[in-house]
Amino acid sequence: MNATSLTREGATQTAQNEVVLNAAYINGEWIEIEAPETDSDNASFDNKNNHALYDPSSGEIIATTRLCTSAHVDMAVRAASKAYSSWSQTDVSERARYLSAIAASMEQQFDKLVGLSVLNNGKPIEEAKIDVGDAIACYRYYANLITDQATWSEVSTLESGIRLLKTYAPVGICALITPWNFPMVTTAWKLAPTLAAGCTVLLKPSEMTLLPELMLGNILSEIGLPKGVVNILPGAAEVGAAMTSHPLIDKVSFTGSNVVGEKVMSQAAKSVKDISLELGGKSAIVVCADADIDHACDLIVGGIFTNAGQICSATSRLIVHQSIAESLFETLKVKTESLQIGDGFAADTQMGPLVSKQQLNQVKKYFDIATTEQLKCLTGGKIVDDAGYFATPTIYTDVPTTSQLWMEEVFGPVLVSTTFTENLEAIRLANDSKFALAATIVSADEAAALEMVLQIQAGHVWINEQQIVLPESGWGGFKQSGIGRELGGDGLSAYQKSKHVLLTD
Repeated sequence: MNATSLTREGATQTAQNEVVLNAAYINGEWIEIEAPETDSDNASFDNKNNHALYDPSSGEIIATTRLCTSAHVDMAVRAASKAYSSWSQTDVSERARYLSAIAASMEQQFDKLVGLSVLNNGKPIEEAKIDVGDAIACYRYYANLITDQATWSEVSTLESGIRLLKTYAPVGICALITPWNFPMVTTAWKLAPTLAAGCTVLLKPSEMTLLPELMLGNILSEIGLPKGVVNILPGAAEVGAAMTSHPLIDKVSFTGSNVVGEKVMSQAAKSVKDISLELGGKSAIVVCADADIDHACDLIVGGIFTNAGQICSATSRLIVHQSIAESLFETLKVKTESLQIGDGFAADTQMGPLVSKQQLNQVKKYFDIATTEQLKCLTGGKIVDDAGYFATPTIYTDVPTTSQLWMEEVFGPVLVSTTFTENLEAIRLANDSKFALAATIVSADEAAALEMVLQIQAGHVWINEQQIVLPESGWGGFKQSGIGRELGGDGLSAYQKSKHVLLTD
């Protein structure tokens, strides 16, 4: 590890010297993305194609790069298709070896990857360290899981004289589209099980956070992954649409907004592609009357202000028992206002900036809506008029369920809250959303909390715990939070198709 990488200067140097820009990783090598030709009036199109990568802490441009086009998608599909026949038949031990090698290489470059994430995403260093560690753990988990999966399993039947066997086959060529809020992490959640299953891949990381994501191409070359198995396409919406509608793509896995997710689903439907969607959330945190107030406030702060609230599972709706509400809000206000907001590279920073000017404007829009709706602001509600994309950690109390801030995903450091008197009311309020991704329950009574879990609509629930996500646990929601699951055994199954064989006993 190189501690100098954990400074802005060190990360910038890594970006300049090691990240390959103006290129796509296709068929095992970096292919230059050529600048557009000039038009008939000799006016260059280059500025249109130059995509800026920003430092969210300062708002300054770190680097510019050209983005892929649909032509690169065709090249990548051909490479993935050519590689599929061989890769899909590799022994699971060989696939596991490559997954372990990715993890080992990431571990060797740990500080560089952390530095690039802080530089390009704005995360505080400690959060970026957790992200890189989670990505490494995910590759290792699937290396072990695929090794342990039996090639054949026997299925019990009521018929005599016959046997029924079950095996698994890879789903095919996969298009993986990942978001900007957790670079490397969401990529690992998708790529690790895809490779473990024996699929070949087109990966489109978010064009906003390319610096840490593009390091993966170097790693794949370093470990000698066979050509064409993974192709990385830095591109915008045009590339995503070309991937999801390409006739040779068998599976699409998308994480992002519901607006884009609906488009992805529509495009994939035209050729009946397999699809996984991990979309929005408006998760609830329920604090019961018997909860430890100090601990509850720590969980509330962690659930909404980590990553500046830019988390699909952020517990952005607080539902607190009326008997402790006054005391809890007093403590919560103090803890929230004591958060150190600033540059991700500063050692004392607890909450960094939003990822972009666009996201800052999105949060400001909801601050304006809150003013129009006359919501009670306990603290925050302001944009920091300084360099970078900073918003204050914000809490609104006594928010009606008809409020836009109660119903809509802000994707920023904004918490809305209300109170309850009976558990059934808390459950009703928790379920009062078109989303159903996650939830947190804070209670001294584990049995009562587990009873609530059975009634709350959510794919993942934490009881008295911060939002820890283990590779072993399935991840995904109900309602409009998406389709399918990532992580765990479910994550592997998402990239496999079962096959059954019936034969004479």
